[in-house]
Amino acid sequence: MPVPIPRQRDIPAAERGPAPTVTHDGAVAAPAPHTTTTEPKETTVEKDTHRTTAHHGAGSGPLTLLLIEDDPAGSPIVPRLLDSAGKPIRVRTARNLTEAERLLTDDVHCILLDLALPAPSRTGTPAGSDSGDGEGDDELAVLKHVLRLAPRHAVLALTASGDAERGAEAVRVGAQDYLFRDELDGRLLSRAIRYAVERKRSDVAERRLAEGRLRAQENRRLERGLLPTPLLDGSTLHFAARYRPGRSRALLGGDFYDAVRTPDGTVHAMIGDVCGHGPDEAALGVELRIAWRALTLAGLCGDDLLNTLQQVLEHERTNDEIFATLCTVDISPDGRHAGLCLAGHPSPLVITPQRPARLLPYDNNGPALGLLPGARWPRTQVELGSRWSLMLYTDGLIEGRVGDGGERLGQDGMVDMVRRQLDRGLHGEELLRAAVNEARTLNGGELNDDVAVVMLERRP
Repeated sequence: MPVPIPRQRDIPAAERGPAPTVTHDGAVAAPAPHTTTTEPKETTVEKDTHRTTAHHGAGSGPLTLLLIEDDPAGSPIVPRLLDSAGKPIRVRTARNLTEAERLLTDDVHCILLDLALPAPSRTGTPAGSDSGDGEGDDELAVLKHVLRLAPRHAVLALTASGDAERGAEAVRVGAQDYLFRDELDGRLLSRAIRYAVERKRSDVAERRLAEGRLRAQENRRLERGLLPTPLLDGSTLHFAARYRPGRSRALLGGDFYDAVRTPDGTVHAMIGDVCGHGPDEAALGVELRIAWRALTLAGLCGDDLLNTLQQVLEHERTNDEIFATLCTVDISPDGRHAGLCLAGHPSPLVITPQRPARLLPYDNNGPALGLLPGARWPRTQVELGSRWSLMLYTDGLIEGRVGDGGERLGQDGMVDMVRRQLDRGLHGEELLRAAVNEARTLNGGELNDDVAVVMLERRP
């Protein structure tokens, strides 16, 4: 009997690379060294499928079969089996399930199981007796036990000649195929092993693909549901927004925004940024946005609102180093005036017919939320006029690079960029889309941080 190899149950050989070779005298030869490369983390289904299929060519090394039979010495199986490349198939033998579990290491590709083995029993329960879970009198209990023990290994069921019904039931339960014990020969078994391994590989890849698609659909549904729908019924202002998370293939990042109209006709808008751009930051951003909306509709504003938001952040953040920047504006019912509060956030950009696009005053910028207990956030009154556009944004838009020198776009560069878009006659959603795309172009590729941009416009 081959010497058992220490168990490594992470990824079976059928799903990863070549296994260590067991020599004729039972020694274990180390696998050939390989070069480790560093590549970006991938979470897509295609990556998993590639990993599953990449190691099943002719150069994958010999296949390993684990035979589970109570009398392996009397087995009619031909000792020397060959795979499709003419390499010998290594055979390990186990007389019972306890021994099989010890020999079931990750370099095993396929299990050949004799269905005539005694049914497994729980501790203290004799084999073949009723264990209380419905398997004591189940003629496929031994197969079900092996499938639970090795859920990612290919399994061949071995049954008596003429017992095709039992073999077919074994396939329905989870085996890849069944074979008749009395009609078995080396050539048939070699072909059956290869087929079982490939079928299991295909099943695993198909399941992963389906699971990945389902997970992606659920994530998209969840993240779309978390993006805000502005509550601006009754307002004459035009609203537009663009959102681009920094996480690859995500829909939601650490940036957040919202806009609501209160019963007195005031339109409140805000945009914020939780430091970082992972799923935890995205979740915290959603909590802050929902809290802001609830507090605003309840009548809070200015210091009272921001102090309460800071308490929410301090309670919900995962560590004391996490903070969030925030910009809030409240636009008077007549649309001609606005109050501005900045909590460590870049100042909005305003566009009016009389003057070129420019930044609003930011001298009274208070600290970011979560940095200073008891902080104050002054409110600055701003005159807007009868026709204007107000653009709120996060720092992901202005921190992109410009050219090869490492210089950042910055707020001044952003103002110049927006002026160019205005000269082209763009406004609203078109202007925001063009601004984000140009920032990406100047950066030489995708921006590293989350980007959120909001535009409010008054067009008499």
